[in-house]
Amino acid sequence: MKGYIVQERIICDFDDDANKIFSKNLMGVKEETKLVLSYIEALYLMYKKKLTVFSLKEKELLFDDILKLAKKANQDLWPRFCAYKDMRDRGYIVKTALKFGADFRIYDKGVKPGEDHAKWILFPVSETTKFSWYDFAAKSRVAHSTKKRLLIGLVDEESDVTYYEIAWKRP
Repeated sequence: MKGYIVQERIICDFDDDANKIFSKNLMGVKEETKLVLSYIEALYLMYKKKLTVFSLKEKELLFDDILKLAKKANQDLWPRFCAYKDMRDRGYIVKTALKFGADFRIYDKGVKPGEDHAKWILFPVSETTKFSWYDFAAKSRVAHSTKKRLLIGLVDEESDVTYYEIAWKRP
């Protein structure tokens, strides 16, 4: 599949390959005759060798080129990408959760958005990231108020992700 970088998005013609990515893999957003991908979705597809990205001047951009641009837009991109990639590789559907105040919504295997609700919200963090109990409580409250389970994805120096599920318990 071929895409073009336009501002902070990757735009692809909605051809057979894009239709497969959109309908089978549930990635991107269809806008008229185009498939619009986020940086993270595009990076994942590039990593899987399913997408080639070009500048508007027809210069092919490499994975590292898109990664550098994406990091300018979001400094915490690498832990987010690692968690996204890991969840996708495990067969989960991963969608943005910005309107919930989280990074991602994770749908259980076999569940499509619209058919049922996401099971988890995911906050990927680098193992060197420090956050306060206040931040931790805020993340927990977001999950609780959206009736989802909270996953913290801890990304280590080797880019491996360890997940911690946090749940509210009443004594």
